[in-house]
Amino acid sequence: MFLREYVQAIAVALLLALGVRAYVVGAYEIPSESMVPTFVVGDRLMVDKTVYRFRKPQRYEIIVFDDPAEPGRTLIKRIIGMPGETLEVRDKKVYINGQPLDDLFAYHDAFDHFRLQGRDDFGPVPIPEGRYFMMGDNRENSKDSRWWGFLDEHLIVGRAFVIYWSREQQSTFPTGIRFDRFALLVQ
Repeated sequence: MFLREYVQAIAVALLLALGVRAYVVGAYEIPSESMVPTFVVGDRLMVDKTVYRFRKPQRYEIIVFDDPAEPGRTLIKRIIGMPGETLEVRDKKVYINGQPLDDLFAYHDAFDHFRLQGRDDFGPVPIPEGRYFMMGDNRENSKDSRWWGFLDEHLIVGRAFVIYWSREQQSTFPTGIRFDRFALLVQ
């Protein structure tokens, strides 16, 4: 009798944990430098998968989504352009409907990793309804909407809300843990 109750309790706990992970909150690891300085390689984030059931995404939110160019892969970027707007990049500056965007999160690194055509000058392009224009904070080193186009709303997984763990990729445990990055809320 005791063993049966123990197994049932474990089974219920496991099902609840899987349900929470699938529908409520998820984890994501930063694999590249596209979001520097907001995130660094090795940051691990919690992603709220429920927030967009209650409201639409907002400009500047950082979201995790299914890669439109490579199915089965997830990406993380910041929402820069909203549905119905016209977006343009001129000399690395973003313009929305002809007005300069107050782009506080843009970081311009001199390292030209991708050498993307249209990186410094792009558009103007009208953003269709139900789609978003995504950009990495590290503007010169991000494959984003300038590369693969608009993000369809149905590809959104959720909104990043906290860094719960961070470790340098090249180090072995327990060295390389970035304690100063624990429990940082995402802006």
